Amino acid sequence: MTVDERRLEAAHAFLQRGVDDGAFGGAVALVDYQGQTVAHWAVGYAEKEPHERPMLRDSIFDLASLTKPVAGASAALLLLEDGVWSLDDAVARFLPEFGVHGKQEITLRHLLTHSSGISGWAATYCSAREPRQALEFLCALQLGYAPGTDVQYSDLGYSLIGHLVRRVTGAGLDRLLSDRVWRPLGMDDTAYCPAAELRERIAATERGNRYEQAMVANLGEAFDGWRDPDVVQVGEVNDGNTFYALGGVSSHAGLFSTASDLLRFGRMYLTGGGGVLSAATIAEATSRQTDGLSKSRGLGWELVGKGRQRREEWAPTAAARKVHGAARGSLPLGRAYGDLLSGTAYGHTGFTGTSMAIDPERELVIILLTNRTHPRADNELLSALRPRFYNMVVASLR
Repeated sequence: MTVDERRLEAAHAFLQRGVDDGAFGGAVALVDYQGQTVAHWAVGYAEKEPHERPMLRDSIFDLASLTKPVAGASAALLLLEDGVWSLDDAVARFLPEFGVHGKQEITLRHLLTHSSGISGWAATYCSAREPRQALEFLCALQLGYAPGTDVQYSDLGYSLIGHLVRRVTGAGLDRLLSDRVWRPLGMDDTAYCPAAELRERIAATERGNRYEQAMVANLGEAFDGWRDPDVVQVGEVNDGNTFYALGGVSSHAGLFSTASDLLRFGRMYLTGGGGVLSAATIAEATSRQTDGLSKSRGLGWELVGKGRQRREEWAPTAAARKVHGAARGSLPLGRAYGDLLSGTAYGHTGFTGTSMAIDPERELVIILLTNRTHPRADNELLSALRPRFYNMVVASLR
């Protein structure tokens, strides 16, 4: 195993320029190649306002949607192996109240691949302040399209997995994952609702929930329970639906972790399950589940695309433009993980600036965690820089 140290150092310097140019306050990057960690860097600041704290290699991040494959999909796959359900079981088999308004055909596979027809986002907290009410909100939803006919990214659909876990196990998602994933893998810094004494290690996110306030206003709705708009969030999940309605614990957002812990999770996938999941389950989770549809999805993972990027891969839907405003996503960007990973690679990103990619052909894990939402969540500069960083890292490997 060799790497081109000059190219690798150029990738390090590129991250520092990202700090200097304001793409993010700080970042932690970890590159593991053929079982050896070849880079583990911290640059910039974990917090810039109201005071400065340097980023540390063991800084803890709000993973945002990286929670989906690491927590939500893991829970679904564990229970699949336990014989609790199959991928094509209807959600309404376990949540009968969900089977209305055309949703009786939605399966667990649809939720895991974002092909359920459930809208991408809504402010559930405008109607719900606790998990039972949040489930009632989801059950009352109308579908945006027929299940299995398209792939449209859905926080709401993914959040249903947490409700399913509670219904069939009688306990929360956090308990299942702590007992059967975090503890066996030694992911000691991975948890929902991190303890207050960890604050100095946690990367800051947004000031208040100003970005979601704008989203709610775009939908013509109102909410009177916002967090203090002048207080920077540290250790509280940024995602509003998880914070206001789900007590900080969800299958779609809310997990906190470090780059080192995520590497343990990534290595579990590369080694055929690592005693947590079976090799057969890993193979199924990382294979294409959405043949004939607009986007390539595994079970929890985005599969790395190759070749010319189609408009369907990057263009926001009409519903997304209504939520975020017309400007967001109006220009094409490179794929999140660059162009040079192999065709068997898969990964996921998170709203707060987190990402990881796993390339089994190269035995490679790349983790890039940033706090790009601190202190303003409308900072979109990372989207252009991230694929370039991934390309630089892959190009350094010999």
